[in-house]
Amino acid sequence: MIENTFGINIMPENEAERLEALKRYRITDSPSEESFDGIARLATQIFNVPISLLSLVDSESVFFKANIGMGKAKNANRGKSLCALAVLDKEVTVFEDALKEPCLMTNPNVIGDFGLRFYAGAPLITHDGFLIGTLCIIDQKTREFSTAERKILEGLAKAAMDQIELRRSALDTIDELQSSNLQLNNTQLDLESSVEELAAINEELNAANENVIKSYDLTVLLNRNLQNTEMRLKSFISKAPVAFGILTGSDLKIEVANDMILKILDKDHTIIGEPLSKALPELKGKPYLNILPDVFASGITYTGETAKIKLESEGILKDNYFDFIYEPLKDAEDKTTAIIVIANDVTESINKKRELEKLNQQLQIALHAGELGTYNLDLRTGKINSSARCKANYGLPNDYEFNFEKLMNIIVPEYREFLKETINQSIENRSSLHAEYLVRWPDESLHWISASGSLSFDEFGDATHLIGVTVDITKRKNYETQKDDFLSIASHELKTPITSLKASIQLLSKLKNNPTHQMVPKLIDQSSKSLDKLSALVDDVLNINRLSGGNLELKKEVFTVAKMLGGCCDEVRISGKHQLMITGDLEAKVFADEHRIEQVVVNFINNAVKYAPHSEEIQLIVKQTDDHVKVSVKDEGEGIDPKIQPQLFDRYFRAKHESKSYSGLGLGLYISAEIIKRHHGQIGVESTLGEGSSFWFTLPISKT
Repeated sequence: MIENTFGINIMPENEAERLEALKRYRITDSPSEESFDGIARLATQIFNVPISLLSLVDSESVFFKANIGMGKAKNANRGKSLCALAVLDKEVTVFEDALKEPCLMTNPNVIGDFGLRFYAGAPLITHDGFLIGTLCIIDQKTREFSTAERKILEGLAKAAMDQIELRRSALDTIDELQSSNLQLNNTQLDLESSVEELAAINEELNAANENVIKSYDLTVLLNRNLQNTEMRLKSFISKAPVAFGILTGSDLKIEVANDMILKILDKDHTIIGEPLSKALPELKGKPYLNILPDVFASGITYTGETAKIKLESEGILKDNYFDFIYEPLKDAEDKTTAIIVIANDVTESINKKRELEKLNQQLQIALHAGELGTYNLDLRTGKINSSARCKANYGLPNDYEFNFEKLMNIIVPEYREFLKETINQSIENRSSLHAEYLVRWPDESLHWISASGSLSFDEFGDATHLIGVTVDITKRKNYETQKDDFLSIASHELKTPITSLKASIQLLSKLKNNPTHQMVPKLIDQSSKSLDKLSALVDDVLNINRLSGGNLELKKEVFTVAKMLGGCCDEVRISGKHQLMITGDLEAKVFADEHRIEQVVVNFINNAVKYAPHSEEIQLIVKQTDDHVKVSVKDEGEGIDPKIQPQLFDRYFRAKHESKSYSGLGLGLYISAEIIKRHHGQIGVESTLGEGSSFWFTLPISKT
């Protein structure tokens, strides 16, 4: 019994007949022969591998008729040699990564010191269909093996089998000749011993002559078969899907050039036999061709990747890309005699790679622009592979190990069952997932998440993964809440002056026949105030609409800031409750829209009057630096809580002061901030509780 390391049956059903077929070739345990060594050596050069074997699989061992790259090894144990697997199938046996093949997990050639990683073996098939051995190539690193390469290896294996058949025929002829010679010797002995047996000897001589004639005919047939084999090999090379050529001598004479390489060079068969420099003078100085003399002189193989060559296709010149190799051919004295040129068209793979890279780049840009995080949920294990952006949406660091159970703990309790049910419905209906839920970050802050995803299924139709994106929609949710609050506030704020105006007009209507009534002036003043308030509210709404639509026009001009400050808020001055004190650089000028900047100042002053009613002085301070002018409106009121200061310039934000209620839409400071931003300035607030507040903005200094 032989030792079997493959864990599968390695004996073909016709093993006995196969062994008989092998014996008739009388090739096992025979010395090496140059014809077979040459085929194996050509295989290593064509496929750029270190090892090629021409092996014959006997009952218990594998005999190496040709061995390139395996030292002095002559045979191997059949139960350990991968060639034992290759004679089980008439197709080429290929292991691109031996470590991934279950049947090779205990094979000593794979897991041992030799470290076999790649194997491809084409069977040697006899004329009557028996698989007696292989032509194989071996490498200690993984590699891909294309359909075109399999065809090339099959062709080389067939050429090797043809050579084995020729060898067998030659041996049979020699046997017949030796038999004839033995008979002639016996006849001569018989002649010396007895003249009476002359007739018999003549008959034997005639028989021998017939055998000689047969041997001659057989020799002629063998020569014809050899010519046919050579023609098949030439045809195979000519039509091969890779560019193939052979350049001989130091002048690099073109000995072989198949159709593909002629197409690349844009030449025809007339260049065969010409030195390369004469056949292709236009290529003088080209980098890839300049390497050839160096390869011939050094005898060192050169491998190139993605060489760009323009080829004509349907009348259009297009860029094509080739991986190529210059392999030196050497004689018995290790002297280079020729160079094999092999080039493989990789244009399609290069273009697909570029398209994939472009799509991936576009995807990354889209994900970044949309602040989208990607995730892949394994529905069987609960493990989640997610991007850094996705983890950040949940307030988690990039090195956090995420899974579904941890996700449930992050989601606030009232949304957990909702998300589970949404995922189950998506699986049940085989539909996309869309869900919005609230999560609590490690810092206890609450955030809204919008998650979308699609299902991935296995070959049985079962959902295995949920793949999609997440985005933090907290701002949107807050805006929606603020918008709802704004609509409520706006309806209330607009209703108040309208109701007051309506009441005043109704009373005036009753007094229209008595215009001197003492209530008429008061009603007119009240109506005027209601109209002013209503107008201010409408202006805020119109301004926010212009800002949102990008239609806020700026009419910039040079003006003196102090002069603008002195001309605004006369109603505050007239009331006598507050003094507006203008200090600082009274000559500072800016290039801006004076009306819009006055609108900002008025908003600041009105807020000071509203929220600091006991501040008798409101300071308007102007400071000028090298590149900007800073305007501050400072009051001596109650000050502003530091917690809400960052929100003061947000849309719809309305400050609340110790249960006091103030009118307004919460848009003034937001509109002011947008006006200053469009002037390329800055805006801010400085406030301390109990000490008052200072609202300020800066504008680029006037250059005139």
